[in-house]
Amino acid sequence: MELRQLNYFIKAAELQNFTEASGVLYITQSTLSQQIKQLEDELGIPLFDRIAKRVRLTEAGKTFLPYAIKTVKDASDGKDMLKDLMNLNTGTLTIGVTYGLTALLTKAIIDFSQKCPKIHLDIVFGTTQELLEKLDQSHIDLMLSFSQEEKSGSYKTQRLFSSCLALIVHSSHPLAAKKQIGIKQLDKLPLILPSGGFSIRNYLNLLLSRHNLEPIIQMEINDINMLLQLVDSGQWATVLMGSSIFNHPDLKAVKITGDGMTRLATITWPTGSYCKRSATIMAELLAGHAKDQMLES
Repeated sequence: MELRQLNYFIKAAELQNFTEASGVLYITQSTLSQQIKQLEDELGIPLFDRIAKRVRLTEAGKTFLPYAIKTVKDASDGKDMLKDLMNLNTGTLTIGVTYGLTALLTKAIIDFSQKCPKIHLDIVFGTTQELLEKLDQSHIDLMLSFSQEEKSGSYKTQRLFSSCLALIVHSSHPLAAKKQIGIKQLDKLPLILPSGGFSIRNYLNLLLSRHNLEPIIQMEINDINMLLQLVDSGQWATVLMGSSIFNHPDLKAVKITGDGMTRLATITWPTGSYCKRSATIMAELLAGHAKDQMLES
């Protein structure tokens, strides 16, 4: 059993298509099929059901997949550990981030590039759920996101700072002059909101239901940058974390008061995995800039 075969198996399981998987892996389909067949022969059981042009995992394949992922991750962790021990300032650090923490990460990246100029950074944007899935699959080394409570179980978290939900409006909006509003003032207020894939939207729905509020939801968008551009036009308002408006000087964040309005900005890692030295350095820089942000606010 070879790591190459496990990598091929994992990618084919993810895409459920040998042709697509071979393209992503930059190998021929015949090579992929041959290597997976050799893996199945060694294990003595089929891992895939071949159905027309698509494939799907057998029960054995579903059982074997998490072990294959862990084996590949352990091998990668061992390689990273040796690089760190040998003081090699090379490698890749992959960071997942939700939009509201972009400004914080940008500051940390500028400092990181001075400390670790040879480390290649790969920045991945997504919703909290999307990034957690990537963390589970070892596609990212750490993630930055907001949540209501510290994650547990298969994750370990480092708290950076706490922040309140905010009504985001253009400076010309009637509510822009206020420093804070109660959540009940959202009732019947025309809003455009992030779509349901965003954790902030799911949590907002819970809060609105808890307070029996029904804002007028005129639009739902799965891209935060576009949402903010529309709010910047002065025609709409939205609810996000106040840190989301870093690139929009004409927008105002009006703090929403009430129970449960606070969310935690956190760094999240998978438990049981080797933490790269580059990841530790990045976490220290993020914590430092988060402390500065709290002092400024």
